[in-house]
Amino acid sequence: MTTARVRGIYSTAITKLLLDNDFDIVQPSATVKERFKLKENNETPDLDIYDRHDHQGVRAIGKAEVVDALKKILQSHFMDVIIRRWKVSTDGIYKGLIKGSDSAAHSFLVDIGSATGKIPEEEISDPNAQQIVAQVERRMMGTKEPILTTAIKIPGKYAILIPGQQVKVSRKILDWQKRSRLSQLGRELAPPNWGIIWRTAAADQPDDVLKNEITSLLKEGELIVKKAEVAEAPTMLLEGRHFVNVEFPALSKGKLDEIRRSVAPTIKGHHYYKACGRRISSALDMAERLLEQGVPADEVEVLFKQTIEPEHPSMGSVIGIEHVKLDGKVFHLGKALVEEFDYDNHTLCLSRVFEKEGVYDGLKTRKEPGDTALTEAKIGEWHFKTQYFSKNGKLKGTYINLNTPIELYPHAIRYVDLEVDVCVWPNGKVEKLDEEKLDEALKEGLVSERLVEIVREKVQLIMKGLEKSITS
Repeated sequence: MTTARVRGIYSTAITKLLLDNDFDIVQPSATVKERFKLKENNETPDLDIYDRHDHQGVRAIGKAEVVDALKKILQSHFMDVIIRRWKVSTDGIYKGLIKGSDSAAHSFLVDIGSATGKIPEEEISDPNAQQIVAQVERRMMGTKEPILTTAIKIPGKYAILIPGQQVKVSRKILDWQKRSRLSQLGRELAPPNWGIIWRTAAADQPDDVLKNEITSLLKEGELIVKKAEVAEAPTMLLEGRHFVNVEFPALSKGKLDEIRRSVAPTIKGHHYYKACGRRISSALDMAERLLEQGVPADEVEVLFKQTIEPEHPSMGSVIGIEHVKLDGKVFHLGKALVEEFDYDNHTLCLSRVFEKEGVYDGLKTRKEPGDTALTEAKIGEWHFKTQYFSKNGKLKGTYINLNTPIELYPHAIRYVDLEVDVCVWPNGKVEKLDEEKLDEALKEGLVSERLVEIVREKVQLIMKGLEKSITS
């Protein structure tokens, strides 16, 4: 059975989803273990899932086929989920071509086939070398330029062979007798020029199993050396674990709420509130403890919303606009004044004043200091409209952005840009832009076919509405 370890604010919902899809959960947290009545299992996971730093989704690392299975599950359950897959495999070993240097970063650039990585200057002893065997480090996973190292590690299920002679034991193994046994065994088994890191799963394995693993890893290392001698660079010598960065926009968070609610008392908007940050997240924890104690849900929700109300923006607040691209880059579109806020209808009107020159993309109209942008947005809507005016109040054009349903956080509105836009010029000209970019995102696997279909439907409705307003 495929195994997974899950941590973070999405752990209950994702654990339920994985269990329903025949995964086995290993090394569960105390809470997950209790909620799902799981037995203790310290096996090394085939898939590791944990929170992103911004709590807007999760990161996952695993074997290619397991990551593919996770992607299929997520896209079948979540309409607006965005899944970004790294082009290289972490811990993967490659024979690369040295293409040049980055003097500012004190590193060499190495072409490994699917990407160009960076390796520290001090790790290349021969300045005239043209080829090198290197491994992708876990540091800065997901970046355009992976970090490489010549200090090759050979990972296994129970142990990792590392350069040198050190023997280390996973800090998650707390029993001192088990730690002592593994340290002694490691000193006995360590091959010349290799050290050993014992993984958590090694704690309860018999000596002969661990000895066989070390023998197998050593043979794997020797095979890599032989392959490197004859392989043409750039090429992969050993496939590592694949990494994906998963974004859960508004609809995905709502669906995760439903899944979690089938397991534990859950306030509507749970995962959104968790992503809001400490104060709101802490208030949520207190509110759901009241639910667990049997306090009626309507009373708890009223009290919770009264508690968090001061944390959210209101008319006169200054907030940001987080414009998230499909590739994960976040553009902060400046500070905006909340001119109007209709709480009942979830609508906002935001204004921004530009200080620098430039060009309004799509409209291809000059941006000048003193220009004003007025943005009309509705929380939960798949698009928003921005009108651009000169400092004298003359309309320069209108931009309608297609995006995942808008979320309002204490500090900003946030959405994922779905590439397609509609531009309206003052003379009445209307044009769709960048549909091909969304099609390309579908080919790359970033989005699902269902999401693309929704965007196309939304664009058609917008175009019909604009045509009707122009002719009437």
